[in-house]
Amino acid sequence: MRRRLRQFAERLYERLLLAELSETPSHVAVIQDGNRRYAASQGGDPTDGHRAGAETTEQLLRWCDELGIEEVTLYAFSTENFSRPPDERRELFDLVAEKLREFADSERIHESGVRIRAIGETGRLPDRVQDAIAYAQHRTADYDAYHLNVALAYGGRAELLGATREIARQVERGDRDPATVDVETVEAALYDGPTRDVDLIVRSGGDERTSNFLPWQANGNEAAVYFSAPYWPAFRKIDFLRGVRTYEHRERERVQGSIQRARMFVRALGATVADSTVVARARAVLPGMKPRADGVGDDADAGTAD
Repeated sequence: MRRRLRQFAERLYERLLLAELSETPSHVAVIQDGNRRYAASQGGDPTDGHRAGAETTEQLLRWCDELGIEEVTLYAFSTENFSRPPDERRELFDLVAEKLREFADSERIHESGVRIRAIGETGRLPDRVQDAIAYAQHRTADYDAYHLNVALAYGGRAELLGATREIARQVERGDRDPATVDVETVEAALYDGPTRDVDLIVRSGGDERTSNFLPWQANGNEAAVYFSAPYWPAFRKIDFLRGVRTYEHRERERVQGSIQRARMFVRALGATVADSTVVARARAVLPGMKPRADGVGDDADAGTAD
């Protein structure tokens, strides 16, 4: 009885969260943390946790599809994970290879036009995983509607270091003038995977850190970050929707901040520019401002604190 009541309450809350959302991110990056701790709490071994987490990952992809999220990047295996016990690594690599092939053969993947790519130092992975990566990438290479990036043997510092070395080699060969190095140059030298900046990072498991995940694509875009307490296998749709809500609030604050800065600029402009027509036109397009009797314009909230 208590379980049914909890499920009913969660469904009701889920509907409420969905009703509140008016904007969703284009690119979500997910740090799937807590598989081993979940297994320990259930009296199982790490492999049990990883398999339970894989089920949550499949649910996550369905939730993203429902919300129209165009790109998802999963942090499946970091460079630090190579230090885990050999038996655990072997089981995890088997699971990754199995799931990559399942995704590549999934009707949902092909019906939705999802392109699968792996990012990271994939040459360090066992042959069976590299073969599964090649299979998934080949099977979905012609799709472009949605993108699923799987970070394997990935480290953000390693990615940036690799890009820096590649640019240095280009300069040393005489193929590039150092003065021409710009944002596009760096992005071209990064791993071939993410097609857009990260809008939202979601991390399960209770740790409040982003673990050096996609530093260029996320931090450069000032991505919203949502830390969730449940371990990844226990991560629910309402937890994900809370993360999306965090992104929406962040975007709203960003827009309001931009408007506030623009209003301050127009006030300063009105004090220094003689042509009142120019200032009036600028004020006309900003929320919270209205024309003054002299044609220059004034704040709609004049007399109140900003």
